[in-house]
Amino acid sequence: MHLTACTDYALRTLLMLAGAPGRLVTIDEVAASHRIPKNHLAKVVHRLGLAGFLRTVRGRHGGIALARPPAFIHIGAVVRAMEQNFHMAACFDPGQGDCLYAGGCGVQALFVRATAAWLAQLDDVTLADIARPAAPPCDVQPLRRQTVTCTD
Repeated sequence: MHLTACTDYALRTLLMLAGAPGRLVTIDEVAASHRIPKNHLAKVVHRLGLAGFLRTVRGRHGGIALARPPAFIHIGAVVRAMEQNFHMAACFDPGQGDCLYAGGCGVQALFVRATAAWLAQLDDVTLADIARPAAPPCDVQPLRRQTVTCTD
């Protein structure tokens, strides 16, 4: 299964907002933090708002925030809202009728069951389950590699 950039950006946006409760975050902040093209992110945010995951506030002091607590945002619902379809092969698309095995192939049914199982797993996970609180800045230096000489 391959998720689109739209879903990736949606999940990143929701994770960032989960780490900023009670604060409006601007699209510029999200775009800069995650190095996401602002124009594309604006479309993602619009879809998240239409799906009821985000609350948007217009104006000079506007921004975006979660529309409900992270414990009530299920990842499966987010993925379903953001993905156009779950066609794993051309035969999943009703407009593609050129498969020699159409009607007698078990592959499509197998992938339909696998996709349903995958989405069921995502339905069991909420944004609260995967969101981590923002880490405070740290003055710890990265570990340096040490050279160890082994002798007999």
